[in-house]
Amino acid sequence: MSTITFLILFPLLSAIALLVLRTDAARGVIVKVSATLIAVASIYLAYQYFGIGEEYFDFANETVNLGMTVIEVLLAIMIIYLGIKYKKYLASVLAAIQTPTMIWFEVKVGHHIHVTNNLYVDRLSIIMVLIIGIIGSIITVYALGYMKDFQHHHKDQPDRRPFFFFIMYLFLGAMCGLVLSNNIVWLYFFWEITTLCSFFLIGYTKTEEAINNSFRALIMNLLGGVGFVIAIVIMGSSLGTLELNQLIMMGMFGVPAVTYVAALLAFAGITKAAQMPFNSWLLGAMVAPTPTSALLHSSTMVKAGVFLIIKLAPLLGWQSLAGIMVMMVGGITFIMASFAAVSQSNAKKVLAYSTVANLGLIVACGGIGTYAAVWAGILLIIFHAITKSLLFLCVGTAEHNIGSRDIEDMDGLFTRMPKLATYMIVGISAMFLAPLGMLVSKWAAMKAFIDNGGVLLVMFIAFGSAATLFYWTKWLGKMVAIMANRENIQSGVNKDENFVLSTLTILTVIVCLIFPLISKTMIVPYLIKAFPYVDPKHMILALSSTNMTIMVIMLFVLIVLPILFFGRTNKKIVPIYLAGANLGDDLTFRGAMEKEVPVSLKNWYMEGYFGEKKMNVIGVIATVVIITGVFAILLGGVL
Repeated sequence: MSTITFLILFPLLSAIALLVLRTDAARGVIVKVSATLIAVASIYLAYQYFGIGEEYFDFANETVNLGMTVIEVLLAIMIIYLGIKYKKYLASVLAAIQTPTMIWFEVKVGHHIHVTNNLYVDRLSIIMVLIIGIIGSIITVYALGYMKDFQHHHKDQPDRRPFFFFIMYLFLGAMCGLVLSNNIVWLYFFWEITTLCSFFLIGYTKTEEAINNSFRALIMNLLGGVGFVIAIVIMGSSLGTLELNQLIMMGMFGVPAVTYVAALLAFAGITKAAQMPFNSWLLGAMVAPTPTSALLHSSTMVKAGVFLIIKLAPLLGWQSLAGIMVMMVGGITFIMASFAAVSQSNAKKVLAYSTVANLGLIVACGGIGTYAAVWAGILLIIFHAITKSLLFLCVGTAEHNIGSRDIEDMDGLFTRMPKLATYMIVGISAMFLAPLGMLVSKWAAMKAFIDNGGVLLVMFIAFGSAATLFYWTKWLGKMVAIMANRENIQSGVNKDENFVLSTLTILTVIVCLIFPLISKTMIVPYLIKAFPYVDPKHMILALSSTNMTIMVIMLFVLIVLPILFFGRTNKKIVPIYLAGANLGDDLTFRGAMEKEVPVSLKNWYMEGYFGEKKMNVIGVIATVVIITGVFAILLGGVL
């Protein structure tokens, strides 16, 4: 219990210290010590409850409940004020609906409901705490060097780094509280804090674009928050409980009101996970400094959404309207976002659309609601957290050193920045190549969809996964090309950044190699608890045999292919032919009219076929129809 309290409260203390102590030296010490302690505490929590697997804690305290209520009111007042100040009145209206409703509920209903267990630990929450504590903390260490460079490049702007690091550590504490809360009101409290943290991080630079994008994120997540509040009201009034584990248990026994609660909570999860039609807030977050992008996309904000949906998975499936909504929204988001990524040359946008797509696949797995689909979804959460944080941070480092985040400007990055290019190659390979984790997880998801009769979802994952080949290989080709006469600028990378990138690269490889062990010791035991009506022996056999066979085949192919091409070539190395007279530097040639023309290697982005606007319009219309249709049917049932 003390470890749980530490993981929730210690980041808050670190945040306050970072806000007060404003020198670079003090900030460096606090961030590195805090990151180390949080990472160690998360590992220790996993060690503490590894054998137990699941435990619930009372931790009943009226002072804590009152404190949360007061903070909620203060945050609502802040949102209303900021909405009026920046003329974003919808944010003010949503806050004015949300918080008073929660206060009314607390006074009239919630205060009289006894909550037996406010906090808990199970294997899924342990996995999430490890992601938050290790990946999130590592990102804050990277931010030390990055934000120093960022401030150097933006001397005209006031130095707001103390506030930046304050919000980052507040974010980590709120995420730990979110994944460890069994009391749905507590979960909602931490949920809203993450919304505010993302708002401030996205709007960090205070430019017009940053402010507009931060309010877009705020409004969309407040809309999900309204759904969350309505779910709490129904849950407390109709079911007489505020405990997440009790809700799931009631759903398994077929209590009717659970369907409405599950649909509303799933809607909140969809907004937080940036699923269509709400994906634009995450794409807009790209305006923020790179550590913000990495934090939102890997270990915090969006992971809160998919965590809640995976947690609700036993209540979903084809037999539930909520399940149908979740799986279809996830499937459509996956394929549309994958197609949209093909048309992007901005590396951050490629990563953003790839993130939205992968989150869509995780959401679809949760919507299917079977143990096999949830197994694939949890693995996707793990692999995605590590690889996306690595890739986002790599792009940030590349941008600071080559002056661009455009893929077309990464020609011969392996020559200019060999270490950074190696890190990026590992990260990209982990996203789509055998036998690395993401591909295995996608294969498992496809099999789960087939076994569950989801023909349309199988088509989504098949075509969406095929699209990933286009944008990842284009990027790889740019980096590994060996360009002549390019200066090595690797030495310009900050030591903190280099340490973090190398650590994440090693973690990516290790997790891909030991994923069978993670499955056996962490995921399968959680599934046995989450799906008690399934024979554990059958579950273990079904998950291990098929997926391990796939893994062995992939490893075999990976070893055999290089052997087939092993040996030195006897081909002569000749100067590069440039379709004209090579001027001798392999970078320019004499073309028509004796004009000197620089070498240009460009990818085709198929904008006419997979344009961002076109894919978003299709995806948004389809998902809006599905969500409104499901809630119309549910509302009709109530009336």
